[in-house]
Amino acid sequence: MDSQLVSQENITAASADAITAYTSFHQLRRQLQEKIIGQESMVDSLLIALLADGHLLVEGAPGLAKTTAIKELGARIEGDFHRLQFTPDLLPGDLTGTEIYRPQTGEFNFQRGPIFHNLLLADEINRAPAKVQSALLEAMGEHQVTVGQTTYKLDRPFLVMATQNPIEQEGTYPLPEAQLDRFLMHISIDYPAADSEKQILALAKEQARLETGKHSAVNVVLTKDQIRQAQNEVLDLHMAEAVEDYLVQLVMASRKPEPYGDDLTGWVNYGASPRGTIALDRCARAHAWLQQRDYVSPEDVQAVIHNVMRHRVLLSFEAEAEGVSSDDFIAELVRRVPVS
Repeated sequence: MDSQLVSQENITAASADAITAYTSFHQLRRQLQEKIIGQESMVDSLLIALLADGHLLVEGAPGLAKTTAIKELGARIEGDFHRLQFTPDLLPGDLTGTEIYRPQTGEFNFQRGPIFHNLLLADEINRAPAKVQSALLEAMGEHQVTVGQTTYKLDRPFLVMATQNPIEQEGTYPLPEAQLDRFLMHISIDYPAADSEKQILALAKEQARLETGKHSAVNVVLTKDQIRQAQNEVLDLHMAEAVEDYLVQLVMASRKPEPYGDDLTGWVNYGASPRGTIALDRCARAHAWLQQRDYVSPEDVQAVIHNVMRHRVLLSFEAEAEGVSSDDFIAELVRRVPVS
């Protein structure tokens, strides 16, 4: 009887923690949407990346609040934030840290770099050379950094939001496919609508009235424990076998689309990897959790598939010559692959 009471208490406590984590996430979502006007999809993608313990690549023109979004997120969760501007003269040690000789002791001490923050904004990541870009690979994939013979674990949560400017390509270094695959999602953002633009003007005027150098304090909305609790809830979300089969079939179709139409023959050179399958699963679960559901539906898979697979599908020259984009190809797969 006592063990039953203890068990009941544990269930009640777990339910209370779940409600608190969910409430905090939606409070955070609402606050971010009040600050990042007209970019609801970017805000939701940031939260999905946080819930799925992944990283985000954002592509868009300058001035679309990419930097502001991650800064506002960093101000509202427990942890530290750092922005690093990627430039052609950046070195890997500028990102990971380096060994510094201390003449007082005659020893080398490791000075940690910006990558040891919970939230890292890699601004214009394609402006840094390949060596610097590759310094992110281990951190993003394994949540650790190896310098010399020593490996340092990164604190959780750890989220990298990298940005790319699609307008100017001079002096840039395109990300290799191996690095693109490390990003959970690749989102492309556009200009806000007219009504959102008016709201942005009003918000800018309000902020301009504040005294220079003084900013209102922002309270932490999410603690690290709440983030871990929410991530565990996302993993425990129910996914029916039929939905799982549908998800897998979409990934398989990205590699060999021919069974779904002769006109798709020759469109793709490489499809999504197994890492893409895992990413699609995690993002679909996170999307369902944010919709306050305890199960994953095919609509959740369809809602995130473009962001998850956009950078994981390498089209053929023939498809590009016909003006077919990755988004066009993914849309055709969603249209043609039957829901189980």
